[in-house]
Amino acid sequence: MNKEYSVCRTSETNRLDRFASVARFPDALNEQIANEFAASQQYVAIAAHYDSETLPQLAAFFYRQAVEERNHAMMIVQFLLDADLSVTIPGVEVPRTTFGGATEPVALALEQEKRVTDQIVALVALAREEGNLVGEQFLHWFLQEQREEVSSMSDLLATVERAGDNLLLVEEYLARTSGGGESRLEAGAPPAAGGTL
Repeated sequence: MNKEYSVCRTSETNRLDRFASVARFPDALNEQIANEFAASQQYVAIAAHYDSETLPQLAAFFYRQAVEERNHAMMIVQFLLDADLSVTIPGVEVPRTTFGGATEPVALALEQEKRVTDQIVALVALAREEGNLVGEQFLHWFLQEQREEVSSMSDLLATVERAGDNLLLVEEYLARTSGGGESRLEAGAPPAAGGTL
């Protein structure tokens, strides 16, 4: 065997052995499944709150958000399945169901979107650190999605703050601006296990 080839092969084998023994990325993705399901549940709780207040546009907005977050979890499940990695479906914390004022549910939603963005950024960094280029590429869509989600939730919070206690103005705003169609970004989303809802 060529000495140069032997050294190169040994170096590559050592790198792969090190990667296999310390790869934290699959475990972190499984944790993110829980984070996405928790976000979905929180959105269901916010939607139910608005539904109970007879605010159908706000309720529908957050029910749609809940489905999106569920779909994100299932995209991660599909990625793990495709990569022949183990899938665990961790439990989630109980969502918050009571809110003090008109802005509180939307402020909570914005805080949640910022937290999920930080989680995705950390996953990208971990994939890069471990040399998992396929995993990093998979997460690029999520980075774009999070930018859109933070922007959308920031706009909604600003609208709710301007409306004060008159959430009927927010209902009117959502009726005018909710196109109901699939966004260009959603059209290019990764596949979800079992299909998207």
